Amino acid sequence: MNPVAPTSQRFWLVFLVFLHTVNTYMDRVCISAAKGPMQDEISGLDDQMMGYVFGIFAIGYALFQIPAGWFSDRVGPRLGLTIVVAIWSIFTAMTGAVYTAISLLVVRFLFGVGEAGAYPGATRAMYSWLPAKERGLGQGIFHSGARIGAALSLVLMPLLISAIGWRMTFVANAAVGLLWGGIWWWWYRDDPAKHSKVNAAELELIQRGIAEEAATESKVPYVQVVTSLNVLLAMFQYAASNITFFISITWLQPYLVETYGSEYAYLASLPLLCGAVALWLSGYAVTYLHKLDMPVMSRRLPAMIGFALGAIGLMLCTQVTESTSVWMFIFFFSLGTFGVEMTLSPSWAFCMDIGGSRSGAVSAAMNMVGNMGAAVSAVAFPFFVANVTVPGIAETTGTANSFFLFAAVMNLLALGAWLLMNPRRELKEISSSALKFRLAIFLAMFLLVMAALLYTKFVYEPKREAREGTGHGGVPCLLDAKCMLDTKFEGQGFRVGFHSMPETASDLGSARIEPGGLL
Repeated sequence: MNPVAPTSQRFWLVFLVFLHTVNTYMDRVCISAAKGPMQDEISGLDDQMMGYVFGIFAIGYALFQIPAGWFSDRVGPRLGLTIVVAIWSIFTAMTGAVYTAISLLVVRFLFGVGEAGAYPGATRAMYSWLPAKERGLGQGIFHSGARIGAALSLVLMPLLISAIGWRMTFVANAAVGLLWGGIWWWWYRDDPAKHSKVNAAELELIQRGIAEEAATESKVPYVQVVTSLNVLLAMFQYAASNITFFISITWLQPYLVETYGSEYAYLASLPLLCGAVALWLSGYAVTYLHKLDMPVMSRRLPAMIGFALGAIGLMLCTQVTESTSVWMFIFFFSLGTFGVEMTLSPSWAFCMDIGGSRSGAVSAAMNMVGNMGAAVSAVAFPFFVANVTVPGIAETTGTANSFFLFAAVMNLLALGAWLLMNPRRELKEISSSALKFRLAIFLAMFLLVMAALLYTKFVYEPKREAREGTGHGGVPCLLDAKCMLDTKFEGQGFRVGFHSMPETASDLGSARIEPGGLL
């Protein structure tokens, strides 16, 4: 090996955190696949209680985003992620040991608490190892693990449950997590200079790339950073992207079934696959533009293009939803999903730029508010379908066109937000009274996120009167179901069930296609 050439250990880091995200979704999707057998054995676990079980994970996950991010920043991602992965793996295994619905609620809440540190901790790890010019591609690969992990799990988890039972499947998933945690502790170092495989050339490349951005890192209090214009706009645009993305993993499949027929249920997976491609492409674009000495535009341009594509795709959806061509509709919706997924890499790279050594906590704040976008989406879609008309777009109720218009407008507003976001904007200290006011606003935002999640997970029930009757092919109407968990249809050899588990989106929920009732 040429001793002058930089080694490639930072790429092994990206591969490790990619596997880390795959692991998070293996653990999340597992409970979806195991729903039926679990209800057969666990006392009191009816559909409503199962909905609470899914919802309690989201509450724990969102509630501990910022504390988990702060913890990773404080102790370092080596110890922080090792502890985080160990905690959620332990509670994954304990899921396989419960016999009552109440104990399952407790375990899944603590599972959500453990997973809260997954994304912020990995983001902090990449900050220490990736120069600014490589952060976009690193984030794209990292986040694509969620999509790939969910897709793989929908195939692997039912097979594993069939082979070893649902209880041992949770134990097996926990073992994978603990194995990853052990490898992480053995291989990763908070300072790449202390890694035996990193040579001087790679270390110099990393340190020079970080130092170029460190000059812009603010030393003001964290509360001022997280309530700055940059971060507030980052929160807003991330929530806006989730409003569109979350539809692809909750309401899209039943909408396709009702509008076009159950034989097209499988097409709901295509937008997610397009999203995975978008993450890689956008990550490459962020990296390429930064190498051209365009640090601000490397974040801004891919995100703005993404939101523009998202808005265009959704507006085109309003023109074909009444058409007989499901392929045209799914193409346009996939274009919209592709667009909003393009915004993830620049969003998380942006948090690393402005957060610096506090990037774990800053990205956690953005991710927390992103959960609100997912919650808004879950409520807004059936509300718009049932109640909102728009001249020339949705002349009558019973169509998703009005929601697509709403989501498109949110994407355009997010595009505008990126015009004001600048990772090189310098922060100056403010007075203590102004800081206290900002803290009050931030706490109010936090409570709003929690209230939105609590409402959508435990209170909200879409009204039935809007769309009684059947859809195409006699398939029962799904958009007014009591809750997404109860949304099922049988026909054409498929049974489909839904529940929402926002991350993030990063944040996926799950939509499961059950061939022949296998799942």
